Amino acid sequence: MGGVAVRMSGVQKRFVSGLPGFRRWSVALDGMSLEVPTGSICAFVGPNGAGKTTTMSILSGYLEADTGQVDLLGGGPFDPARHRGRVGVLPQDAELPPASSPRQLLRIWGRLQGLSGAAVERAVEEALETVMLRERAEEPVRALSHGMRRRVTVASALLGSPELILLDEPTSGLDPAQAAHLRGCLEVLRGRRTVLISSHNLPELERLCDHAVFIDKGRCQQSAPMRALTGADRQAVITLEAPLDGAQEIPIRLADSDPRTLGEAITQELARLIAAGARISEVRRGGSLERRYLDTEGPGEGR
Repeated sequence: MGGVAVRMSGVQKRFVSGLPGFRRWSVALDGMSLEVPTGSICAFVGPNGAGKTTTMSILSGYLEADTGQVDLLGGGPFDPARHRGRVGVLPQDAELPPASSPRQLLRIWGRLQGLSGAAVERAVEEALETVMLRERAEEPVRALSHGMRRRVTVASALLGSPELILLDEPTSGLDPAQAAHLRGCLEVLRGRRTVLISSHNLPELERLCDHAVFIDKGRCQQSAPMRALTGADRQAVITLEAPLDGAQEIPIRLADSDPRTLGEAITQELARLIAAGARISEVRRGGSLERRYLDTEGPGEGR
């Protein structure tokens, strides 16, 4: 697909607190600059207070940047008229009207996105099916569990197949089966939509995302394809069921980052090990996103 779906350049955002005469300013974003490739599923990773939610809020139009440039889908900062139906958003803390039903809410949100008639009904049913809520679609929100309410808000972000989808902690409150189902629904969007996900669940982000942005102290500290961050294009580890020549893990590291070269090296080493009578337990390309993040960022407290 190519191109850049989201671009931020030198974005700053400050908040004021305290009583008159005792005002204090805190910096949430301190020159945030980043790019998200079109068609990618991109992870926003960082400690609490790093600026992830503030970044999401500015991108979705809930907050306005103090300074800097923001561009969504080539149309500048979020604007309800320009981006109507093109951007779907799941805020971190989304509250729902307790007396309304999921189907009623989704119909209203669909009309706000510019859908009407049969199109809005079709989009509502598809969204309910995606989050597995069709059987509870007519019940009032007050009768739904926390996880079900979260699924309603996820459905609102996916409604109508927007080009850009911003998700802040989308699997929070979901049980393992529901979280796995949602990941599967998002995976099929790769290359067709651009998805930004802010989450502390790094193993989940590693499985789902193909790009990652490390955020701390209100800045983008690193941005790269997931394979480059985890080293999946440069290194591998072969794990044996039992040690061979004193080793149970066989590392493979290449200076050449060509993934085809790494594949050939893995194949050759596997052939050698099998010929020596080794029993292979696992072959893993690269390290983990969690390990790379901790090595890069450390346990910083952020802002």
